[in-house]
Amino acid sequence: MAAASYFLFAAFLALLASHAIASDPSPLQDFCVADMDSPVRVNGFVCKDPMAVNAEDFFMAANLDKPRDTKMSKVGSNVTLVNVMKLPGLNTLGISLARIDYAPLGENPPHTHPRATEILTVLEGTLYVGFVTSNTDNGNKLFTKVLNKGDVFVFPEGLIHFQFNPVHDKPAVALAALSSQNPGVITIANAVFGSKPPISDDVLAKAFQVQKGTIDWLQAQFWENNHY
Repeated sequence: MAAASYFLFAAFLALLASHAIASDPSPLQDFCVADMDSPVRVNGFVCKDPMAVNAEDFFMAANLDKPRDTKMSKVGSNVTLVNVMKLPGLNTLGISLARIDYAPLGENPPHTHPRATEILTVLEGTLYVGFVTSNTDNGNKLFTKVLNKGDVFVFPEGLIHFQFNPVHDKPAVALAALSSQNPGVITIANAVFGSKPPISDDVLAKAFQVQKGTIDWLQAQFWENNHY
């Protein structure tokens, strides 16, 4: 009896763990094309009638082979997203991707994906990349690497990371795959200094250990989104 109880308890823990490590719910059928017109709201999107599904639901003329404009970006980068919002067939499949174009000395500034791990492949140029661990007794450790064409680097789910093109006269291009149909992105500077309504400068001055005037200046800047 004790052995049976132990087995059931172990099975229950395994079941909980399987749900805890999944970024997106596992699919229970071949596909669940997102019905963007449905008034029903769930964690994700409800399924389109499978009898109405066709190949176009799994296709997007994304033109990911075409360079993107980085000249208008203050940070010198342009992120082209392909997620469930643009490709309904991704619904429940737990994957998405992005093309990132970097101007010379451009960067994809420090940000996080709250729902996805990212694996980045450099297609052209050179990138200096890195991520920072969560809080530990020894502080926050930074892992960095210089990547060249064909190199791959992984950013663990939820951790702050960045990419920077250190070359002053050549652009760079990368392709990122993410383990969620809708990974989300939180650009740190935008969220902290560009929120609406703004976070109290008393709060931020204490957090960053600077004068309130510095915080007020930062909050007055235009914090643009480089994700499209």
